[in-house]
Amino acid sequence: MQMLYNSDSFAVLQIEFGAPDAEADGDKRGGFEIVDKFARKGIFIEGAVAQCFKDGVQALIESGPNQEAMDEYIAGYTALAQQPVVLH
Repeated sequence: MQMLYNSDSFAVLQIEFGAPDAEADGDKRGGFEIVDKFARKGIFIEGAVAQCFKDGVQALIESGPNQEAMDEYIAGYTALAQQPVVLH
């Protein structure tokens, strides 16, 4: 698990599953966990949706990133969030 983005509104974590040697076998899986801090909800995306998210973030970074643009982009994905964030 790796923290990729953290603002007052959102946190984005990259999560990878599989054995340490799974990448060599092409069996490595993963995705992104996106948490909306104000709504206290999160979503996990993987597969094609995760790739679209990653491509969009990369395009924002290349065009001169700013926090407002990044938060606005991420908000489009958290609109689908259903899972409440629970602290233990």
